[in-house]
Amino acid sequence: MAGGPPEAQDHPPENGFTLLERAAPRLLPHVDGCVLPSLGGFGRHQKQLVVLTWIPALFIGFSQFSDHFLLAQPNSTCVQPLGNDSSNSNWTGTHLPVSASSAPALHLKGNNGTGEGFEDSGGMLCACAERRLELQTGLTQNVVTKWNLVCDSAWKVHIAKFSLLVGSIFGYLVMGVMADWFGRHPVLILSALFMLVFGLSVAFSVNVTMFSTLRFFEGFCLAGLALSLFVLRIELCLPAWRFSMTMVASFLKVGGQLLMPAVAALCRYWPSGEDWQVLQIVIISPFVLMLPYVWIFPESLRWLLATQHYKRSKAMMLRIARKNQVDLTSEPSGVLTELEQELHRKPQRSCIVKMMSTRNLWKNIVVLCVNSLTGYGIHHCFARSMMDPEAQPTALCHADYYTMAGIAVATCLALCPAVGLMGRRGGLLAFMIITALASLLQLGLLNLIGKYSLRHDTVLRDTLNRKFSVAFSIIGMFSSHAVSTLSIFFCAEITPTVIRGGGLGLVLASAGFGMLTAPIMELHNQKGYFLHHVIFACCTLLCIICLLLLPEPRGQPLPESLADGETFTRQTLLHPGEQHLLLAKCDRDYSRVHDTPLHLMATGSATVAAATALAAVPASYALATGGEVIGNRAIANGV
Repeated sequence: MAGGPPEAQDHPPENGFTLLERAAPRLLPHVDGCVLPSLGGFGRHQKQLVVLTWIPALFIGFSQFSDHFLLAQPNSTCVQPLGNDSSNSNWTGTHLPVSASSAPALHLKGNNGTGEGFEDSGGMLCACAERRLELQTGLTQNVVTKWNLVCDSAWKVHIAKFSLLVGSIFGYLVMGVMADWFGRHPVLILSALFMLVFGLSVAFSVNVTMFSTLRFFEGFCLAGLALSLFVLRIELCLPAWRFSMTMVASFLKVGGQLLMPAVAALCRYWPSGEDWQVLQIVIISPFVLMLPYVWIFPESLRWLLATQHYKRSKAMMLRIARKNQVDLTSEPSGVLTELEQELHRKPQRSCIVKMMSTRNLWKNIVVLCVNSLTGYGIHHCFARSMMDPEAQPTALCHADYYTMAGIAVATCLALCPAVGLMGRRGGLLAFMIITALASLLQLGLLNLIGKYSLRHDTVLRDTLNRKFSVAFSIIGMFSSHAVSTLSIFFCAEITPTVIRGGGLGLVLASAGFGMLTAPIMELHNQKGYFLHHVIFACCTLLCIICLLLLPEPRGQPLPESLADGETFTRQTLLHPGEQHLLLAKCDRDYSRVHDTPLHLMATGSATVAAATALAAVPASYALATGGEVIGNRAIANGV
């Protein structure tokens, strides 16, 4: 007689099926949502480790920009011309307004009534029997002046520049895979150790071949060091702290770029004349401070959990909880209890090659690779456009170096509020649009100014073109640097932990290819520069379209497995409840859809198949059934 609703236990399950209990969701795969909050969140221990990743960023900035001083082009003065030609009998040793490295071989004028002579000052320089090389970068001697890498030997300077960049490209690819397979900590320690070995060996090179070879291995180790520190810093932070902690490291790296001229100037006062060797030792020696990282810097907990190193993960979690003063045994989330139940599992490692088996993840990484390549490649185009073609190349070294450093500082300052307002994808898209506009306006607007206006006032036209070119170049360098920086950070956020090292290595290697275009253009004496700029300008337009396909990782937890990375896709423009509005109501009658040609073709095929099946029936059965049908028809006719 109870008036309330009947209880569920009074009614047995229908059809004999029993209800299954829903399995409790796992906690260990949710590092940002469950594991790190149970260990104190972004606590004292994590902050100390992040600070330890900032310190080497300053030294990395020293090494990455050392080429501007070790391989700087000197001013040259011809002390004694070659031979005793009459045209050179009154030579007094004039300072030549060209750099020694850019001087071409000796070219003689044709027999046009002016007699034989030197075609330009570069030819005079290379025709000198004795020349004096002077540096303007703070050093008294560098690799170029020590081994006289001018004129016919100038190509060796570009090979030396290639060596560091090519070594970095290989380092990003190889060390990224090793970081995913063996862990971040071994890659960090090995890179720091061999960085000391090869970096200090560079200072004792006996020829330019040895210098270039050792610089290759120095770049290889430098890439492994930068990559492992970047990944460790990302994996230590919660979503709200990731970008700010990364930008602090970027500021320190730019600080190393700004301090490099002062360090070079101090090495000038070293008693011995080999101050370039002193500079190399000074910028490499601080990496000794990273040797204690063997004991004080642990492996990434996020990587240990993602690769199922649960025994090591348990010891790491207890250590972190102790440092953050958290009682993990009484923690109500049950993370430690679940971890103890998974201790029997074997570790499972992954490689970046598994990315090819996904549908969305590999597309995201390829888009970011093209973005970083375009950003660094077009950055050199803008830097080249900003140079004054009438100024001395050596005089441009100081102005260009400080200009690029200042633009890098401005970029880091602008990225913080821009990403905070627009997010990762919005900020990257905005800066890429600015880069494309600056590039297209520089390529097209300046030609229009010279063609349709100020055709009679050539001086004013050239001055206006020059000012517009410098303005667009500065804007383009600013935005392209932001694109490159944000693309690398974007990749670290959307790539799963199990292949984050390899994915980030691909994007960084693409950035290295973009930077490699600068010495390639210098090697070809800037030939094809305009086409080079046009190609990268077209790439910016392609990148703008592709960026719309990327997801927005701001405030999202880092993906841990390949499945997490595959489901990390772009959100739809419409909310789930609004998609039904796209389905318009229609009152058309579809009852005669079977009369369509397509339907008739389908039914015709079915009829032919049925006839073929009837043909296979035995003849006796067909005759019997045929007689029965004839009899039935006769009866029907009689009725």
